[in-house]
Amino acid sequence: MNDYLMDSVTSERLLFRKITSNDFEKWLPFHKDKRTSEFWSGLPKNPIEACHQDFDRTLFRYENNLGGKLALINKSNGEFIGLCGLLVQKVNNIKEIEIAYSLLPEYWYKGFATEAAQKCKIYAIENKLAKSLISIIHIDNKPSQKIAQNNLMNIDKTTTYNNNPVHIFRVHI
Repeated sequence: MNDYLMDSVTSERLLFRKITSNDFEKWLPFHKDKRTSEFWSGLPKNPIEACHQDFDRTLFRYENNLGGKLALINKSNGEFIGLCGLLVQKVNNIKEIEIAYSLLPEYWYKGFATEAAQKCKIYAIENKLAKSLISIIHIDNKPSQKIAQNNLMNIDKTTTYNNNPVHIFRVHI
């Protein structure tokens, strides 16, 4: 069982569900858009390889009680719009629970990421999963930082994560 997995959870406009192989082609445009990786170094340059790695990491998480990003489905039209979920992470050798979110660019700036991140926080509170939650965000990624702030998170520290300079946003719950 994966305690952190929000499969079948819903928010006002979104349904969270596990990714399937059918989602690969729907998620591939995320990796084809250069804006989605402009802040993060060390990712494969080939979009297909990057998407495969993304899915492999997610499926590994599902199978090993490490949470995992879930497909976000727009309830009004059934469209796949991105990924979001709670992830068990190690930051500076400390186990943390991260709220992670990534949307297809055509859904940016519509409130979906904030709604999904807030639902993750509510789920963690209701299930008593941690005393605090984090989001790991590149120091130059202002849009993602705004989503964390909308989720009442503040910069807790700045560090290096996977060879990238990041802010660790935190909220105590």
